[in-house]
Parts: sequence; structure tokens; C-alpha cells
Amino acid sequence: MREAAMADQVKITVTGVSGRMGQMLVQAVAENDATVLTGATERPGHPWIGQDLGVALGGAALGVIVEDDPLEAIARSGAVLDFTAPKPTVEHAGLCAQAGAAHVIGTTGLSSEDAAAIAAAARHTSIVQAGNYSLGVNLLTVLTQRVAKALDLDFDIEVVEMHHKHKVDAPSGTALMLGEAAAAGRGVALEDVSDRARDGITGERTPGAIGFAALRGGDVVGEHDVIFAGPGERLILRHIASDRMIFARGAVKAALWARAAKPGQYDMVDVLGLS
Repeated sequence: MREAAMADQVKITVTGVSGRMGQMLVQAVAENDATVLTGATERPGHPWIGQDLGVALGGAALGVIVEDDPLEAIARSGAVLDFTAPKPTVEHAGLCAQAGAAHVIGTTGLSSEDAAAIAAAARHTSIVQAGNYSLGVNLLTVLTQRVAKALDLDFDIEVVEMHHKHKVDAPSGTALMLGEAAAAGRGVALEDVSDRARDGITGERTPGAIGFAALRGGDVVGEHDVIFAGPGERLILRHIASDRMIFARGAVKAALWARAAKPGQYDMVDVLGLS
């Protein structure tokens, strides 16, 4: 019975397995009855390479060896959870396309060239890409788009985010996702209205701009506000994350959904049926 149950589980590879998010993804895969961890990768030269993952994590052996060649791990997987860096994520996208494995991407800081490579890979496999994998944030995204559509240009839009002091990119992927939602609500492209740099004598605020502010400090998991500031009133939509496991569990949910989806590019709004 146990072997039959395991045969029905979706086989998962976690890339960048030693990182904080990588370890949470491993935990989320283990706690979900529909998934089983079959692959774990790290960059070449990492001290965990060749070790059993469970032992490397300081516990009992899991029977999964940490590898530095993602090709082998992805080839035997049904889905890949990837919260690494732009360069390896693009490589993983190509490998997933070759293997027919679903690719769940949480990597931020991707360039337009990276995005183009991922889009090409999505012609051959299902790719879920989101700046945030929590249910609450994706509900916030839908609400942001609807509110932006309902309010006219008398309401200025500002996206304010705060994260821990170790975060290396700004604005956060979630902030950009919210900005994209606001821009979509207004029927414009975010790149045409985004305002990310204010310092010194900047002049008056550009009408229709969507502003961003990034705060960093302490151990903040993630806080995001979308502010609609109009004449005599403000509407503030807010999400506060206090546990990073919400992102890992959301990514596993995305993997299960993507495994049954047709090739293409998706986001968590699709996964949650909110589109």
C-alpha cells in the first residue's frame, strides 16, 4: 500500500536546497501527502554535495543525495521548486522544458532577457512564476487590480514594502507584482508609469505614476501596502507575512497544479482560480 501511495505522489526536486527557502521547501514537500522529494541540488563546490540531505540538515538520512548537476535530478522529477538566482533559474527552465517537468519559479531580480528565455521554455512545459506564493498576497493582487480599475487618476498609487535587512533586491518581487496589478487595472504598462527613485528636488508627482518605496531592517518576513491616495481620503490595502512557510506551502500547491496543466506561463492567481 505504501509503495502504491508513493507511486501516485508527484516527484519533486528542490534547487538551492541549503538556503533558508530551500530548506523550507524541503519541509513543505515532506509534509504534503501528494508529493515526495526525489532531488536536491546545490551549486558546484558546495560542502553539501555528495551528502545525504537529511544528514546535511543535521537529522536522519532521507535517501536523497545533494547533487551539483541539475540535469540528473530534473530528469527524474515531475516538478522543480526553484527559488535560487537568475542565471541558474534560466538554466533550470531549459532543463525542465527538455524533461517535461513543471517549473515553479520564486526567483526575483530576473532581467528582460531572462524572462524571454523562460517564456521560450514555457512553450514546452508548464511554468508557474510569482513574486509571492501566499494566498493572502495573491488575493491582495486581485483586489489591487480591481480597485485601480475603479478609481480614476485623482487617486495616486504608491506601493510600500518592507523586508529583512538581508534582502538584496528592491523593490521586492511582490511589490512589482502589485505594481503590475495596479497598472493592469488602469490599462497601462508598469514600465511606462513606474516611479522608483526619489531623492533631492524631484518636482511634483507625475500624474498617473505608480510609486515604489522599499524599506529594509531587522527580521521582517514581508509587509506590503498598496496606497490609493485621493482628495480627502486614502484607501490602504495591506498584507503582513509572519511565517515564511506560507510561501513554501504555496509553492508546493503550485507544483501540484502545474503538473496537471498544459505548457504555458502561469502565476498564483491562475493556481488559486482567481483569474
